[in-house]
Amino acid sequence: MSREYVLQSFRPPVNLQIDYANELNAQQHAAVTAPPGAALVIAGAGSGKTRTLIYRVAYLLEQGIPPDRILLLTFTNKAAKEMMRRVADLLGSELSALWGGTFHAVAARILRRHAETLGYRPDFTIIDRDDANELLKTCISEAQIDVKATRFPKTDVLANVFSMAVNKLQSVSEILAGEYEFFSTLAPQIEDIARRYTARKKAANVMDFDDLLVNWLRLLREHDAVREQYQGQFQFILVDEYQDTNKLQGDLIDLLGARHKNVMVVGDDSQSIYAWRGADFRNILEFPKRYAGAQTYKIEVNYRSTPEILEVANAAIAPNVNQFAKQLAPARKSGSKPVLVTCGDGNEQAAFVAQRVLELREEGAPMDKMAVLYRSHFHALELQLELTRRNIPFSITSGIRFFEQAHIKDVAAYLKLVSNPTDELAFKRLVQMLPGVGGKGAEKLWSNWNAEHGTRSAEQGTLAAALQKCSAAVPKKAATAWAEFVITISQLEAPAIRAQPAKMIRQVIEAGYEDYLQETFPNHRSRLDDLEQLASFALQFTSTEDFLTQLSLLTNLEAEAEQAASKDTEQLRLSTIHQAKGLEFDVVFIIMLCDGMFPSARSMESTDGEEEERRLFYVAITRARNELYLSWPLIRATAGYGGDLMQQRSRFLTEIPAELIEEWNLRPFNPYG
Repeated sequence: MSREYVLQSFRPPVNLQIDYANELNAQQHAAVTAPPGAALVIAGAGSGKTRTLIYRVAYLLEQGIPPDRILLLTFTNKAAKEMMRRVADLLGSELSALWGGTFHAVAARILRRHAETLGYRPDFTIIDRDDANELLKTCISEAQIDVKATRFPKTDVLANVFSMAVNKLQSVSEILAGEYEFFSTLAPQIEDIARRYTARKKAANVMDFDDLLVNWLRLLREHDAVREQYQGQFQFILVDEYQDTNKLQGDLIDLLGARHKNVMVVGDDSQSIYAWRGADFRNILEFPKRYAGAQTYKIEVNYRSTPEILEVANAAIAPNVNQFAKQLAPARKSGSKPVLVTCGDGNEQAAFVAQRVLELREEGAPMDKMAVLYRSHFHALELQLELTRRNIPFSITSGIRFFEQAHIKDVAAYLKLVSNPTDELAFKRLVQMLPGVGGKGAEKLWSNWNAEHGTRSAEQGTLAAALQKCSAAVPKKAATAWAEFVITISQLEAPAIRAQPAKMIRQVIEAGYEDYLQETFPNHRSRLDDLEQLASFALQFTSTEDFLTQLSLLTNLEAEAEQAASKDTEQLRLSTIHQAKGLEFDVVFIIMLCDGMFPSARSMESTDGEEEERRLFYVAITRARNELYLSWPLIRATAGYGGDLMQQRSRFLTEIPAELIEEWNLRPFNPYG
């Protein structure tokens, strides 16, 4: 008779430098000291996600795992460097051997070693978007596509289509059908451009940013020895902000971790708000399915917000069906209830925010610890004007200056030219949108226009008629577009439209500018939304000149706010919610909480869209530390419907139990009681 006797491997006791149990809460400690194997760490807002990752790396190193056997993937180089610095500080030693960085940085490092395996030289160049656009122009020319005869997408749009196809692991045709349906009929030509673009990059020994990930995945899939090398080397893989990974990144992680299965991903499904740029929510949601036996750790103790704010946050996200259920638990003492304010219109909402900001400042709350958050930049137009009127300093966090964006300036140029036919900048901007008209052509046309318009008398007719007389100076390839331009100007100067800037904006959109958006800009839908809301904003002005004056004022305000933001002064922060992710403030105002605005009208067309908007609302709420104010206007000017419309309170507000919030009813001040 025989029996099996298991021989255990001997390990001397580990003498830990760090008292993990003392420095972490129970939930963090459980994740940090998790045994080998797949692990999903759901780290709620304000729960110490970064701290957990840092201590996990330190814990692995203290267990004797060599630094070069650990791979830490992040979304920014800054985050990777900060984490590695803090781990080094914890352990008192340098960690140069540890593999840490963004997906693209790690990909480049590996590809330099194995470039020849894929047919590249090790000295390959990484090209930026401008270089990629130049290469795409060459491909279009080589394919003999007449972009003047066919409404063909510009290089920025093509680059975005190809990038989305790569990162979602879909075909170009699938991306066109889902995101650019108006170009679906051109799928064969666009796919041909994609093939030419790939071949030219290879011939030039260059890769764009997407190629780094594509080629990394290809290297692992097609070359067994290389795959086995890195699967063996990376014994432990840790991924930060996992909810923001796309399909390509998800597949890379799964392939790298296939041998050891020691993959720990950290993120918050409730803060997945980047589907529009390719993030795949299913990566985090389906992790337990892809990794059989994976352990899930929830870190729900929130160190940021008061219990009252957390109750509202928990209630706000609860209706989402596709999520890991969690309840943020407070570590702080009780505070005041979040406030809900119903305002008459956008101007009254702006007055409330401005007055309350000044009151809080008088009570001792620093203004630079306050923020006004919104779904779209246009939601804050009235507020910017009100803050300026009251001399309240503010900074704007919304990426590029909003009013400096091309689509806003393009449409404004139409109104400027009709209002002031001698506006040289507006004229040249408009004619350079025509096919085949560059700087020199615009100068020639301006000379013709200036001469023609200068001799025009009131009896000689309209601006459109004067423009028509300049036709001889227009290049042949732009003749059709020029005729359409003349018709558009004729429509804009008609008396019924000329004095109504909202109608003028809508006329520009309908007369062909929407088509121009589609072929020119990858994010054409959001730009069209901007213009629709610009038209709504314009409804409050009684003349085109008044509207253009306010537009100039807002443009200057943005520039001044940007300059002020670079100085260390006390300012109120205005920000889109996407730009505010990862930040926190003592006081947060969330404005324009109306159905169709937040959530956006387009998002309400699908369950997935609405759930992502609800996650965005959750992100906004969880930025607040001490006080939270939620507001919405009863009335909003809406250009598409010809005037003021009664608004419906955001469905997100109706989902919050009444007992969790305090409603404030606004009334005008009466100095006589």
